[in-house]
Amino acid sequence: MAMRVAIGLMSGTSLDGVDVALVETDGETIGRLGPTGYRAYGDSERAALRRAIAAAADLSDRKARPAFLAEAEALVTAAHAEAVAAFLHANGIAAADVAVVGFHGQTVLHRPERRLTVQLGDGAALARKLGMAVVCDFRAADVAAGGEGAPLVPVFHRALLRLRGSRQPVGVLNIGGVANLTFIDGDELVAFDTGPGNALIDDFVQLRTGAAHDADGRLAATGTVDAAAVARVLAHRYFAKRPPKSLDRNEFAQWIGAQTGVANMRVEDGAATLTAITAATVAAGCALLPRVPAEVVAAGGGTRNQTLLRMLAEKLAPIALITADAIGWSADALEAQAFAYLAVRSLRGLPLTFPRTTGVAAPMTGGVLARPG
Repeated sequence: MAMRVAIGLMSGTSLDGVDVALVETDGETIGRLGPTGYRAYGDSERAALRRAIAAAADLSDRKARPAFLAEAEALVTAAHAEAVAAFLHANGIAAADVAVVGFHGQTVLHRPERRLTVQLGDGAALARKLGMAVVCDFRAADVAAGGEGAPLVPVFHRALLRLRGSRQPVGVLNIGGVANLTFIDGDELVAFDTGPGNALIDDFVQLRTGAAHDADGRLAATGTVDAAAVARVLAHRYFAKRPPKSLDRNEFAQWIGAQTGVANMRVEDGAATLTAITAATVAAGCALLPRVPAEVVAAGGGTRNQTLLRMLAEKLAPIALITADAIGWSADALEAQAFAYLAVRSLRGLPLTFPRTTGVAAPMTGGVLARPG
């Protein structure tokens, strides 16, 4: 099967911006990982997305777009169009040379137990703006079939490891707003959300300081972890539940706040305690894997948090923790690359999700194709 040039787009639950990546693939193997790009959200855009997430909590119809969601969907679609246009210009790529764009959109609600998942972003409008074919709405088919709808990227992780020739089994950890873990051993794939990633840390720091995140983990580095609070959080049944399983960005926000009392802590201590919770819940997730991996490769925005990486390394030992950047992958663009790859798989009708990654009954494809005409 011929290789196709695809562009992947990811706007994650950390609400930082739009990642863009080019991949050449036939939907099974990876021919080339091309250039990457980024379009940051401004403060007003992040505020609009936060309003949309709050408004989405009461949705029962995934297609409903009350005012805050309609505003955010238009914003998301426009930002992604700008990101692609700037990426093409910066890299001298003609739109006609791109076979498809994989458009994840912005998740504002994820409740698979109600067969409900909502990603904002108008794929048809994006296809018209770009004059390019767009695959969007990747999660809906899996959730409608009784799956968790997440994580979606494990099959891409497996393709990356085959390209690298890694010794296995291997864990791949993505630390976005929510953290998720993939276990790969040959053809065997197991994946699930381990728990909070950056979201609770970011929200806490934003509320207390106005900053978007704990840059480099500097606040947490000078704080004291409340170990008893971490233990209370770990006692939640989710962390011992066998996979597959997935989470909404705000699943534990109020509960963890109540269990930890971070609102009453110094900002440094609260950041340290929430960072320790992310590390501890990832380690608890590793204990649920079929076998102990030889190493865990960490990607996502959380890899910029040096305090989190240090805590993770301590919790995972003797499993080696390495970053995606250290082995020549892109920690920042990995999910955008994944959606380029998944878009080509979708075009070919290949499966995106599997019984041991989302709990769907049988491997199934997904995504909705929007053409520019």
